[in-house]
Amino acid sequence: MRLPILVLCTSLLSCMPAAALTPVEPDRRIAITVDDLPWAGLGSHPPRIPAPELLAGHHRLVAAIRAADAPVTGFVNEIKLEVDGEVVPERLQMLRDWLDAGAQLGNHTHGHVDLHAVGLPAYQDDILKGERQLRPLLAERGAAPEWFRHPYLRAGRTAEDKAALAAFLAEHGYRIAPVTVDNSDWIWALAYRKVLEQGGDVATLQRLREEYVPYMLAKLDYYERFSIALLGYALPQTWLLHANQINADTYPALLAGVHARGYRVVPLAEAMRDPAYARADAYTGRWGPSWLHRWAIGEDKPPEFFAGEPRTPRWVLDLAGIDSE
Repeated sequence: MRLPILVLCTSLLSCMPAAALTPVEPDRRIAITVDDLPWAGLGSHPPRIPAPELLAGHHRLVAAIRAADAPVTGFVNEIKLEVDGEVVPERLQMLRDWLDAGAQLGNHTHGHVDLHAVGLPAYQDDILKGERQLRPLLAERGAAPEWFRHPYLRAGRTAEDKAALAAFLAEHGYRIAPVTVDNSDWIWALAYRKVLEQGGDVATLQRLREEYVPYMLAKLDYYERFSIALLGYALPQTWLLHANQINADTYPALLAGVHARGYRVVPLAEAMRDPAYARADAYTGRWGPSWLHRWAIGEDKPPEFFAGEPRTPRWVLDLAGIDSE
């Protein structure tokens, strides 16, 4: 009685219903995070009130975030709120603007310090110094700082330092916010700012915007492929941006590209529920790579596993005055 079935079903594929043969689209989710609030180019020196063009960029970015109606988590360096050690109300208002736009705010240390340079005790002190305004600001809205982001993504040179830092952060109510989609938006932003400072050549600014968005989306594609190769599925990604002029001027296009790829923008907490984020960070090198790279390094993946990552074009590096990424 089984013979007709064996004859008709010469392979597993020929016996499967058509729906089962249709490729399944990945579950694409992404959490957007923005570092160096209130503004990457805002120094802790006079003038006290930010320059009009800087404030205009800030307001464009915040307006774009509000219009997108998608979750965002921003990370604050409180040194940028101060001039000569004194908090400037107009700068603090910039953080209120982010909260009014619906963003969540986290701690990025007070002075954007490098853990590998200053050592763990000084780093912990700078974390606490970085919440002197943030914690009461959030308390006004019934919230508290939940997320911490390492400056430069440098997270420790030893397993002991990493464990001690994680324990310290937990004691103060923080969770580490990793980055899986890393990029060099800061180089593009530096090039963009230099062109603006030199009079703002319209053609060059347009070219920077037009090539920046595909570069950023190519990075997203690379890390999606990387995730599938490493984990076997599309990880809910954590995307790193900075509060700067080029992102203010391209945020709607970036979000449109994300949506065109089938991504849903989700809160950071939702992305972090994926079990991959419980993996150990085995990286103890000098630099600050993405967490996907860290996990792959922990598995001793060969160099060719990391191949294909998009690079910033030479002409952009030259405009920024940077030798290499």
